[in-house]
Amino acid sequence: MGIPELHFLGHSTVRVELAGCTVLTDPVLTRSIGPLRRMVPPPDPALWSGVDVVLLSHLHPDHLHLRSLRLLDDRPTLVVPRGAGAWLRRQGFSRVEEIASGETLGFGGLRVTAVHAEHSGHRWGPRLTSGPDAHAVGHLLEADGATVYVSGDTALHDGMTGLGDRGIDVAVLPVWGWGPDLGPGHLDPAEAAEAVARLRPRTAVPVHWGTLAPAGTTSLPTPVRARMRRLLVEPPHTFARAVAERGLATTVAIAEPGGAVPLLPGVTP
Repeated sequence: MGIPELHFLGHSTVRVELAGCTVLTDPVLTRSIGPLRRMVPPPDPALWSGVDVVLLSHLHPDHLHLRSLRLLDDRPTLVVPRGAGAWLRRQGFSRVEEIASGETLGFGGLRVTAVHAEHSGHRWGPRLTSGPDAHAVGHLLEADGATVYVSGDTALHDGMTGLGDRGIDVAVLPVWGWGPDLGPGHLDPAEAAEAVARLRPRTAVPVHWGTLAPAGTTSLPTPVRARMRRLLVEPPHTFARAVAERGLATTVAIAEPGGAVPLLPGVTP
């Protein structure tokens, strides 16, 4: 079995190395995104160099961040949900491939399959109707007998059980967001543990935590400050406890933003 190497760069940005291919998911590489501020240092540029494929799960600015994409060299192919390609090309990107749920693209020995995500696909969220729109997706990465599932933003959905039937070695799952509360289409730690129960991966990697917060919410003396500070550190550990309390046969591998994901015992030969 091939052993994937993972680095958690922060938020939903993960570097996956598998079958000689380097993949970056939903790159967020800058110190700010609109009103959101990065609460940890930006990732080492070495972690976003030499990328072959960039997987973009949906169009929200904290997942498809144009300034971050422009920091990458011209080498990567950008894989976007079907229907978003023309818009992204108009932003100046030429190496763009579209994919819809159930479709597969090949990159050497790596196969990338888009799968359903229960999340708004509109650029500006569920409330606005102007701007680009395309269905949100997650991705299955398969090569050398290993399968990595990167869910992107999603709520729980029935299709997760079917994904688990395919056999997942590593599931990369969101466990929070960037604010004091979660809107629709997200997983909190308990819901992420339920996703683990449905997916049955050997190893789960919690992401979408510890990276971004609205400007001032962790420093200004308001009632939300203490909550935001807790939410920057607690969600992955709450998730790990929830998985353990349910007796699930999944190892939770926690990496701090910017760090390598610890060696995953469940995917070693």
